Amino acid sequence: MNRRDFLRLGAGAALASRSARAARRVARIGFVGPGSRQADQDLLGALRAGLDGLGWADSRDIVVLDRWAEGRIERLPGLAEELLGSGVDVLVTAGTPATLAAKAVAPTVPIVLVGVGDPVAVGAVEGLARPGGNLTGLSLASPELVARRLRLLQDLVPGLDRVAAILRDDPGLEQRVVEVRSSAGRIGLDLVEFAVSSGQTLDRAFLYLRGNRCGALYLASGPLGPAKRAQIIALAAQSRLPAVYPLRVFAAAGGLMSLGPDSKDLFRRAAGFVDRILNGAKPADLPVEEPRKFELAINLKAAEALGLAMSPAILARADELIE
Repeated sequence: MNRRDFLRLGAGAALASRSARAARRVARIGFVGPGSRQADQDLLGALRAGLDGLGWADSRDIVVLDRWAEGRIERLPGLAEELLGSGVDVLVTAGTPATLAAKAVAPTVPIVLVGVGDPVAVGAVEGLARPGGNLTGLSLASPELVARRLRLLQDLVPGLDRVAAILRDDPGLEQRVVEVRSSAGRIGLDLVEFAVSSGQTLDRAFLYLRGNRCGALYLASGPLGPAKRAQIIALAAQSRLPAVYPLRVFAAAGGLMSLGPDSKDLFRRAAGFVDRILNGAKPADLPVEEPRKFELAINLKAAEALGLAMSPAILARADELIE
């Protein structure tokens, strides 16, 4: 082939590629979140950035339709149905309640879940390696994360031997109890467990803690709504208990410290699942993935209120210090 033929062939291939892209229907991506657009826009932004990095230009190749429950979990099924009515090709769900709501109303549309603690335990997927059905995505679960949080409390509180664990009474509770018990036992901590389902049971748990010797608090839960989150943080402060929380939103709201998956990284990685599904992959064949990046946030004002002197070693490990 001479140079002229080669250039002619290359130009033809480029023209065919442009024509194919122009002819492709704009894909519709639905996003369902339990919070608010204002508070969680960085998560949606991370998804958009991930899609853009994979060549899916907004408005040209895709359109993202986002719906928010504004903390009212009961609205999630209706929001998912609304997106289905808009003809979405893929649904992206933030957290367990949004994922289960979408699964209930969308049995055939591909769903990419993000930030579900244990997708198998809550019934979202059949297995992590082979999800089955129409869901896959990214969990919050990490084999060593529970132990890392408990060790962080040990580093913070010299001589710590007894920890209270507040566990949300929701799907997946039994597995979380097993994980916390196992991790506490391996590092020599006694555990006092409380499964809470309401504000009243939460009050009773802390009332018990005030009369019994626990040196720190471990919260095993999802993000919760703003009111419940504020209640837990306030009760921990009133009880003078150093606490470690699962997500940065707790530290940002006044909690002492949080160690958890980097949420923005999870949503960036969710774009890879969307990309593969739009290119023909089936969710059933895409293994659910674990977090890869974690972030430690420390609220210095909360530490000061508790009279805690954070060691330079702990401060050096922090990804964010909140004044």
